[in-house]
Amino acid sequence: MKTLLVTFALFISTWSFQVAAEKLTEFDYPLLLGDWYWFSTNDEGIESEGESYTAMNIKFTSNYDFVVRLLRADGSVDQWKGQYDVDETNIIFRSSDQPEQLHSYMLSYNQFVLDGARFTKLAPENLPGQWHASRISGSDVDEHITGLSILLRPDFLFSVEVKGTDGKMKEHRGIYYLEDNNIVLLYEDGQHESQYKLGADNTLTLSNKQFGMEAIMQREY
Repeated sequence: MKTLLVTFALFISTWSFQVAAEKLTEFDYPLLLGDWYWFSTNDEGIESEGESYTAMNIKFTSNYDFVVRLLRADGSVDQWKGQYDVDETNIIFRSSDQPEQLHSYMLSYNQFVLDGARFTKLAPENLPGQWHASRISGSDVDEHITGLSILLRPDFLFSVEVKGTDGKMKEHRGIYYLEDNNIVLLYEDGQHESQYKLGADNTLTLSNKQFGMEAIMQREY
């Protein structure tokens, strides 16, 4: 059992084990988290309350904080922040310097429609791509795994290919989301959280503090 849990910590188990929930994985609306962007389809922007805006960014956190940034047509930026409440169909923005706002929304893993305005979630620069493990460290891992590749797509879909010591390949697919340096993989049978770090040498380090695991990934493309 120890070997199974440790191996799973790097997304390289059979994926049938339900991961114990931690703070981020307990959040009720995980697909909402992250940075969402709307861009005007014309250079003049969209007029609202006498101002023209060409882009908008909304960031949601698992602490129920939000930040809204509005890019005006003249290049200046308006910003306001506060806390939000959310259910399956509505979201409420509360801020000390703005009236409370109630909006309807629809949500998918990479699309957020707020009162008819369509936002797209963007991943951090250099994170999407195909990654292959050049080194995996941790108890018992080397005895069971000979290869690990992860494809993180910019639309927040992922796939993992694992090669075992028996030469067999397994592939797993799902949705991922991010907050700070945490990455959570959602898949059919559960979810799993790890920490990630992008290196200047075109590497991606994935770690799991609970199991003392670390994988150094090299970008393939």
